[in-house]
Parts: sequence; C-alpha cells; structure tokens
Amino acid sequence: MSSWLLAQCVVEQLRQAGVEHVVLAPGSRNAPLSMALHRASVQAGADGPDLHLHVRIDERSAGFLALGLARASESPVAVVTTSGTAVANLAPAVMEANEAGVPLVVLSADRPLTMAHSGANQTGTQFGLFSSQVRHQVQLTSDGEPTSWRFQLRRALAEAAGSRTGAPGPVQVNLHLDVPLMPSDEELPPPTPWQLEPAAPTRAVLLDAARHTVVLAGDASPAVGRRALQVAHAGGVPLLAEPSSNARAGRAVSTYRLLLGKEGLGDRIDRVIVFGHPTLSRPVTRLLSREDVEVIVVADGARWPDPGMRACRVVGDVDLAPAPDEHWLNRWLTADCDLQTRLGLASRPESGEEPEPTGHAVAALVVERTAGQVLVLGSSNPIRDADLAPVPDALYQDPEAATRVFANRGLAGIDGVISTAAGIGLGLDEPVTCLLGDLTFLHDCGGLWLGSLEEQPRLRLVVLDDRGGSIFHSLEQGGEQHEASFEKVFGTPHQADLAALAAAHGWKATTVRDLEELGQRLRVPVRGPEVLVVPVARDGRRAWAQRVAGL
Repeated sequence: MSSWLLAQCVVEQLRQAGVEHVVLAPGSRNAPLSMALHRASVQAGADGPDLHLHVRIDERSAGFLALGLARASESPVAVVTTSGTAVANLAPAVMEANEAGVPLVVLSADRPLTMAHSGANQTGTQFGLFSSQVRHQVQLTSDGEPTSWRFQLRRALAEAAGSRTGAPGPVQVNLHLDVPLMPSDEELPPPTPWQLEPAAPTRAVLLDAARHTVVLAGDASPAVGRRALQVAHAGGVPLLAEPSSNARAGRAVSTYRLLLGKEGLGDRIDRVIVFGHPTLSRPVTRLLSREDVEVIVVADGARWPDPGMRACRVVGDVDLAPAPDEHWLNRWLTADCDLQTRLGLASRPESGEEPEPTGHAVAALVVERTAGQVLVLGSSNPIRDADLAPVPDALYQDPEAATRVFANRGLAGIDGVISTAAGIGLGLDEPVTCLLGDLTFLHDCGGLWLGSLEEQPRLRLVVLDDRGGSIFHSLEQGGEQHEASFEKVFGTPHQADLAALAAAHGWKATTVRDLEELGQRLRVPVRGPEVLVVPVARDGRRAWAQRVAGL
C-alpha cells in the first residue's frame, strides 16, 4: 500500500460520511492529501456531496475557519495540516470545538512511525497532542490496508458527528505518510456498503408550570434556540435568552441579567429549565448555584452544562404545561420594558444631536439592523453589549424570523473570531455581520488573508475600536486602587490602524464615526469582505457599568 492510496481512502470516507467542506493548510508531508482533495473538489459529486476545498496558510486561522463551517452546517468539517508545529496551531480551535460540541475532524500528516524520536526534520510527537480535548484519536500508517483504514476512519467520523453518542466534537486522525508522496496509478478496491443509524430520539418529559419557572437559554444552535422559545411560549413563563442562544425573539426578556437581582423577580424563581450553554454573566451563574432553585438541564448525549453544579435532573427534551399565574410573566415583561427605557438603547437621538458612539449603542444598532439575518458576536464586551440590546421589533412580532446568531462560547476566547465568521458565511452561503472588538480583530488578523483563488465570504466586520481592553474597566481590576498597573497589564493600549490593516489584505475598509452613518452602512447588503471600524472611548466603561448596576 502507499501514501497515495491512504489519501484516496481518507477522501472516500469523508465523502461517504457526508463531509462537504475541508480546510487545507499546505505543506510537504500532507501533499498526498492535498492532491487527493483537490482532485475530489473539481469532480462532480457522484460518490457523495460536492467537496468544497478551502486553503489557508495559517493553521490557527484554518482551524477556526473549519470550526465556523462546522457550526454553520452542523456536520463534520475536516482540517488538514502538515507535520510539525503546524498541528499544534490547531489547539485553540480544537479546545473550542470540544467545549462547544462542534464536529471538527483533524487530519494531521506525520512522518513514518519508524522515524519517531530520530530528530529528523519536522518529526515530533503529534499523536495524543490534543489528549482529553478530542472525542477520539487514531493513527493510520501508509503501509496499512484499506479494510482497516476504512474501519478506523468510519469510527472517527461517527465519533465526530456524535451519531451514536449524541455528543459531537473534535477527533484527530494522525496519518503517517511515507515516500513517495506524489500521486500514482494505484486505485482503491471498491468500498463495502456502510450505514450508521443514529441513536433513537428521546421523548419529551412533561413538567407542570405551577411554580415560578423560567426558561434560561444559553449559547445554542438555531434548532435548540427555537425549542427553548417554543417551551417558554407554551408554558407562558419568562424566557431569559443570551444573545447567542438563538432564542432571543418574541417576548424574550432582554435585561434579564439585571432583573435577576431585583426583588420580586429573581428572588422568586424556584425552577430553571436550561437549554444550551449559559456562560455569559455572573448573575446567571449565581442563579444556577442557588440551593432553593430546581435546575433542570435539557441536553442530548452524555454531556450537559451545569456551571452551578446543582442540576437535579437532565432530560433529552421537555414540554411545559401552561402556567396558571400569568402575572409571573407579565411582571418580568413590564420590568424589562421599564429598564430598557431607562437604559435608552432602544431610542435614537434626533438628527443633529448625534453623540459619539458607545459600545452599547453600536451593539444595539447592529442587533436591530441585522434582525432576521446572520450575526456573529465576538467575546468580551461586544457580546455583553448585545446582551442588553432590546429585542428588535421585527423579531418581537415574528419570532420565527429570528436572527441566527453564532459565538465561540465553548471557552469564550477572543481568538479566531474573523476566521470563524468567514467559515459561517461560507458554510451557509449567506451574508454575515460580525461585531467584535479591536483586540479580537488584531488577535486574528491572520484571518484577513484570503487567497486570490479562494471563495470570498460575504462578511462585514464591525470593529469597536477603543484602543485596548475595555472589559477590564468594569471588573475588579478596573478600580482606582489598581490604577497604577491597569493600563500596562490590562488596558494594553495600541496605535494600530485597523482600517489600513484590513485594506492591506484587500478588504474594503471604512472608519465610521457616528451612529447615523453606521446605521446607513448597515442597511447596505453585504457583498464581500468589508470592515467598518467604529472608534469608541473606553474611559466611560466603568461608570456605565456602575450606572447600569444601580438601575
């Protein structure tokens, strides 16, 4: 057998498993895979779906591009690297995929096993590099045979998809490829038929609504978000929905994190039904940690989120009987409306009275103007600003038209956001708007690179440029007693010209200095790679946080 046959087998099994997207970071040792994937990408999909091949030169960017593609398609996506440090650059994306349950397939090319520990060029220990971060890991050698290759690849792809476990996530297939690395006339024997039946769906558990129940929706897929919305609506109970829950529509309570501390509301909750992965705010974590609250988690498979570590029941699905006390929901909705009025994020200044943009106002405007579209939210302040934005009128009136919102909330890092957003856009084949901060933008500036032969995402980046790390102003280290060290170790000020950086990579880039202009630009359809840099001040962040906390 040979490296070329093994590469053909990998491609064959990817297509048989329904994989439609592969991201490749070029190299020498992965040449057989590169050529086999290219050949498959230019052929008609007679043996399975068309295979779309995306090429990136930075493995970290490639990993997050694959992550975005997998989140958009909710099916496995492969990322291919050469040997050496290239593989290690996938670690951030693999860790995010693990915690977020994203089916990411790492295909890492490696030197032959016989060269282990020899000190030969680009020869290190790659297998097991991701350790507990992957659902499954396996090594294949080019001197093996197709029967075992196919079995191992099918098993790895099924583990990634969570076909039987209900727990999708990353896997690593480490491929030991020996010379020759170029294509040959060798052909694989035809594969045997293969079909894997998914695990049986779970039956919904019926719960009464005679208690002060709320539905809490954390970061989730559109399907899970819709289910949370349905359960809350059917039960007539408050829906506390994080912005990336995909449940923030209809009568969702947008200021829930502030209302959780209010007497007669948060303190009256005695049952929480959790959908998705709630990670965003300390008030929610405190709620889930209370001894007097019954926490029921809705989750498939062997994994479930329980940040308060007090869940008393985990179910696959739930139905909620109508609440006998309609005043419980009305109190939350009335308080939410009142608090939104006092926050002032739903209102617009009169023409000629345009103030300097703030992160909160920009987020509210982006949420409003992308209603019913695709939105990606960066970590740190942008997603928290969006968390206080009111539900757009269009989504209040028609919850079925909900915005599809994505965010890397598995580990909530600021890395890879541009690449993830590009992957989501390419995976959905739809325009995407991404709201992110300046440090998040700089952290993934490698994601701005788009090769001239690559499909260009219809992606608009709205960058809140406050020249540093503004989220720390609202945390403990932002207090006056830490002022001497704050800027150096937390504020991290910079002088980077973000628009020029984007333009140097071929993106259409504009600096926008007022909300009126931003609103107009957001109304223009996204037609390609575009960056809108919005300068905002960060010296008022702490005062804002304190004012909001006192409302």
